[in-house]
Amino acid sequence: MLALISTQIVGCTTTTNKGAVGIDRSQFMMLSSKQVESMSSASYSQTLKTASDKKTLNTDPTVLARIRAISDHLIAQVPVYRADAARWKWEVNVEKNDQVNAYCMPGGKIMVFTGLIDKLNATDDELAAVIGHEIAHALREHGRERMSLAYAQQGGLALLAAVIGSKKNAATSLDMAGKGTQLFFALPNSRTQETEADRMGLELAARAGYNPNAAISLWTKMAQSSGKKPAEFLSSHPSEKTRIDDLSKLIPTVMPLYEQAKTSK
Repeated sequence: MLALISTQIVGCTTTTNKGAVGIDRSQFMMLSSKQVESMSSASYSQTLKTASDKKTLNTDPTVLARIRAISDHLIAQVPVYRADAARWKWEVNVEKNDQVNAYCMPGGKIMVFTGLIDKLNATDDELAAVIGHEIAHALREHGRERMSLAYAQQGGLALLAAVIGSKKNAATSLDMAGKGTQLFFALPNSRTQETEADRMGLELAARAGYNPNAAISLWTKMAQSSGKKPAEFLSSHPSEKTRIDDLSKLIPTVMPLYEQAKTSK
């Protein structure tokens, strides 16, 4: 068992370039990108099937085209942080769902819920801030990092069974989808990961020609729509005020990138 666990250890590394916003934290990784992307791909495929069966997948062609256009502009900028991400098998879909949410699973599998668009009356610039944030999570492989930390904290046993399985009982595609979904959504991002995604997403959006000030208006809307929340120290996520303050300080750094992108259009 120990020998098997040791073969999975990747160690401390950084998954992306620093970018203009200066992301350079070392990350603890015990699982390979391939393992995590395999689970995520199976999970995303199952999500698409479920949504399709419920007739909630890509129900509005105009909305779908809008989200894919914004996403494509952002995806074109990912080589700034990592060249290999340009070769990922990116997928972008929209689900009719009242939740104010979106996500990008490892390997570039994006889903945007219509609640994000409708309830916030989000502009293209604001949607770019959200989608850029979610893409940043994937680029930094925060999902893989969360799984690796949980793997280490639990002695490797539970996640070893979930991720690697055994020769006697190989996981089916459905099993992999279920495990990928459970691990991806059950392990929340840390405050550090959220801050990194905020900063990287701000830069991606600016480079793609979306006004970085929209990140401020977005989180202001989020704060107004979320109602009362626990104090920041009780949450794994930064408060909206903390996010807004941090992003405001970075806007002068990325504004020239936005101006350059506008000029080159």
